[in-house]
Amino acid sequence: MEEIVDPHQYDAWNTMAKNVAFAAWAIAILIALYHVVRLATMSDAKTKYDYINRSEIKTLWISSVILVIGCCFYANANIVELSPLWIFVRVFTTFAMGLIVALIIQNLLKFYYPFFIEKRLKVLRYKPRISPKTGKAMKLLSEDEEDAYLDEGMQAEENVFSIDYDVWKDEETGYVKIERYSGHLHALQCPECNYQTFKVVREEVLKAPSNTEEGELLKHFQCGYCGYKAKKTVTLRMSQKFEESSAATA
Repeated sequence: MEEIVDPHQYDAWNTMAKNVAFAAWAIAILIALYHVVRLATMSDAKTKYDYINRSEIKTLWISSVILVIGCCFYANANIVELSPLWIFVRVFTTFAMGLIVALIIQNLLKFYYPFFIEKRLKVLRYKPRISPKTGKAMKLLSEDEEDAYLDEGMQAEENVFSIDYDVWKDEETGYVKIERYSGHLHALQCPECNYQTFKVVREEVLKAPSNTEEGELLKHFQCGYCGYKAKKTVTLRMSQKFEESSAATA
């Protein structure tokens, strides 16, 4: 006698799985929306720059993982009959597909998305700053001009490329704003595989700069994707005394 299968015996599971899926999708969307709204409410370009650089890829990855988990639950929200074999097949298939999608998203965020994010960060970094004194656009000083506003420690950081400083000046009032950026924050495009994964992994001072002679720095690059390595020699600026300051006080 053929066993009669109750088509509603798994209704409780199906309902719960759908609810979990909908909840996961809602959470993923809310996380992404929170990121977008928070960016929209930031008026300062440097604050927005730091937030994007620090959190955007991480936020999108978390949101994507939760979204994929929701899809896995939804794919298993239509069970009519179940057996040990079907349990194994469903679990294996769901895990495999979810893992494949997650890996694709991870690679997109790691190797392709940085091209897009780098352009946005560049626009934010060089967007004219507005002086709180006059409400007018400030001037971004050149490398030589900015040294007058950086102390010796700051200049040393710039000389070894560990930190980069941008100095904005309101020429009308003399108000100055100094912004700090990491010198190794962003990867370059690898000349071998063309991914944005070419980073400085080590630096070596070949010749220290003096008051009369420039120095030399050897930068070691390595691609985080294909492993391609390269070296580049960079000239270090001469150490500078603040003759202007001493002359002004003499």
